[in-house]
Amino acid sequence: MLQDDSEGFRKSLGLLDLTMIGFGSVFGSGWLFAAPHVADIAGPASIVSWFTGGVAVLLIGLVYCELGASLPKAGGVVHYPERSHGPAAAFVMGLITTIAFTSLIAIEIVAARQYAGAWITGLNRNAAGDPTWLGWGLQAVVLLGLFALNRSGMSRFALANNVITLFKFLVPLAVIILLFMHFDADNFTAQGFAPFGAQGIETAVSTGGIIFAYLGLTPILSVASEVKNPQRTIPIALIASVVLSTLVYVLLQTAFIGSLPAALMHDGWGAIGGHLPLPFHDIALLLGLGGLAIVVVLDAILSPTGTGNVYMSAAPRVIYAWSRAGVFFPIFKQVNAKTGVPDPALELTFGLALFWTLPFPSWQALISVVSSALMLSYAFAPLCAAALRRSQPALPRPFRLRGFDFFSPVSFVIASLIVVWTGWTTLSWLLPFVIVIAGAFMLFCKRNDNAIRSVLWMPGYLIGLLVFSWLGPFGGRAVLDTLATDLGVGVLSLVIHEWAARTAL
Repeated sequence: MLQDDSEGFRKSLGLLDLTMIGFGSVFGSGWLFAAPHVADIAGPASIVSWFTGGVAVLLIGLVYCELGASLPKAGGVVHYPERSHGPAAAFVMGLITTIAFTSLIAIEIVAARQYAGAWITGLNRNAAGDPTWLGWGLQAVVLLGLFALNRSGMSRFALANNVITLFKFLVPLAVIILLFMHFDADNFTAQGFAPFGAQGIETAVSTGGIIFAYLGLTPILSVASEVKNPQRTIPIALIASVVLSTLVYVLLQTAFIGSLPAALMHDGWGAIGGHLPLPFHDIALLLGLGGLAIVVVLDAILSPTGTGNVYMSAAPRVIYAWSRAGVFFPIFKQVNAKTGVPDPALELTFGLALFWTLPFPSWQALISVVSSALMLSYAFAPLCAAALRRSQPALPRPFRLRGFDFFSPVSFVIASLIVVWTGWTTLSWLLPFVIVIAGAFMLFCKRNDNAIRSVLWMPGYLIGLLVFSWLGPFGGRAVLDTLATDLGVGVLSLVIHEWAARTAL
């Protein structure tokens, strides 16, 4: 039995469940692949890149704490812009987040299948990891299993996720401990700590896989309607998952650099990734840690699958909120009264995830675009929070962020910088796509003047980012250097932050 009622969700998630959802969504394929790529881009200073990414996500997470505690709604990332700036903002956020979440499910399942190919012959068609028909069929079966688990209800999903996430935490911990036993501090200075300067550190954050690895906040907010005592539980789970993830990532990168055999660094930091296609597995073998190599491969299959499972749960809640905002098909706001699951939205999630597993020719480019799009959606959180502070000062705020007038604009500036650091190659078509979609929605849907006026900052912001990306050194024309680009984006972000806050509904 389906019903159009948000009360159909069941409050079954406690603090441990929610923290495990956050940590479980972070630790997927990111930690398995990112270490050599960020080392290629930034050298030993990649540790700074991981810390920078963690601080950026934590600042945004603090803003999300206020929003999540004030408005504990299913698919909150869509509900916040709807509440602050109206249907056009909700439409854009729903579109971006749905595409990002459903494709992330596929990305994680594909990564798990690629690693499984090391043990099961016939899954990978070539060295690039493209699937055979058997491999694609296995992916489909795994997706079907995740679909069935999530359809059974949130309680069973949470139990399975808690068990998987505990294993996902113990394996990186073992990697850190064993690699530190082979630690060589000279690796950090042999060819300079920051051989590619500030630009390398910044580029590693956006395109080296760091932000992709940190994308774990929004699943917590997506299931907010099913959380016990959300006003307390959501902020603690958000902060705990980000802080814990940052600590583990920084330690993993430090252990990776310190344990690298000297012979691998003869060609410079830019060539490390080419020597280690399966980074921690390959280092374990080079150091004679065969048992650790086996555990890493096992985790490399289980971790991405677990993260895909988290997004299989979160995406239907986003689609549900998108529908309830009145800017998507109404059938997707139905909730199964027996299980508390938005069945139509879950079915759409499964279909889209299966679609993304098809062999698109630009799959690696898709990962970069999805990461950038999701970071762009994160950037909207401070704008929503600032707007609601002005337009709805009486809204209950169980978690009221101290120093909001500092943290909100600063977190927005950092998020904007990370988007620009992604580079012109990606942004040159991603940002125009979002601008056209948002413009078409405002043009063809009959909305009142106040609703349109409240989102005029959006095309201004996106066009500004596009201009600085084109002028900057991150794949653009390099008319501006790194410092000038960062300062320009910072000023633009502060102006947009004030504009968006003043034009709330």
